Amino acid sequence: MKAVGLYKYLPIDNEESLIDIIIERPLPKGKELLVQIKAISVNPVDTKVRSPKDVVESEPKILGWDASGIVVDAGEECTLFQPGDEVFYAGSLIRQGTYSEFHLVDERIVGIKPKTLTFPESAAMPLTAITAWEALFERLGIDPSNKIDNGAKTVLMIGGAGGVGSIAIQLAKWAGLQVIATASREETIIWVQECGADFVINHYHSLKDQLVNLQINNVDYIFCLNDTDQHWKGMTEVIKPQGKICSIVDNKYPIELNALKSKSVTFVWEFMFTKAMFETEDMISQHQILNKVSDLINEGIIKTTLKETLSPINAKNLRKAHAMLESGKTIGKIVIESFE
Repeated sequence: MKAVGLYKYLPIDNEESLIDIIIERPLPKGKELLVQIKAISVNPVDTKVRSPKDVVESEPKILGWDASGIVVDAGEECTLFQPGDEVFYAGSLIRQGTYSEFHLVDERIVGIKPKTLTFPESAAMPLTAITAWEALFERLGIDPSNKIDNGAKTVLMIGGAGGVGSIAIQLAKWAGLQVIATASREETIIWVQECGADFVINHYHSLKDQLVNLQINNVDYIFCLNDTDQHWKGMTEVIKPQGKICSIVDNKYPIELNALKSKSVTFVWEFMFTKAMFETEDMISQHQILNKVSDLINEGIIKTTLKETLSPINAKNLRKAHAMLESGKTIGKIVIESFE
């Protein structure tokens, strides 16, 4: 089967950074599904794993985690899906990825593809939707069913125009929260407003000063999607006493947690691959989350965050997509569809 992989970890402008390859089609066992890939999307984690390093693989490394497709075979322990089912999912960081015609995935992290979306529109959603859902409703502890109480609470999303921010804004609005998103360019400001942000501020300027100008003294929750180090001081200034901060962005320098002590503020990480990597007891929750997201999409409550589609799925287009991500200027999600 066709796939796109790598042997060397190289800059994306090197044609060997991602190459077209032919590999053997895998067979599912246990709880594995074999999915025929129809569309994939790229995420920052793709570029981070591919980033230059002094490692040479003896077997091709296949990246990619977001995907939508059709189940063509299932392991003997599968109970949730059967051949013919249309699905979407974000895969596991410790397994081969979705840059391939057929892909093995544990059914406990797979959801039913939204009926109202195409395969490309669906492929844009899983990783970011799970990340946003877990961050808001598990890590920050927001109860999406308590919309009346949530209406009096605010969440600040730093870096609202990216893939995760685009869906997190929609989920937060569905839960009843008042959403303040950051964006710095005209096109990203428009995008986060279209996603439902109540207020937009610029993350290159003082968060505190801008919130005061909006007559908002502090916020109940912060979801950091852009440069934890850069925004740490600003976040500690504007978080409400006993508030909560969640980040998905690695820090390069020590975080001054003492800055949170006087306010008794909670800080927590979100990493959506945790459940699959460690096969946690609640691993199946990602199946449930994706099914709920699928329902919300079918009901017209949230929309796909697909912004640009490339075709076909090959090394050239994936190098292009990685370069676009690495520019730091992307809005929403980039999807690649169809093998030739």
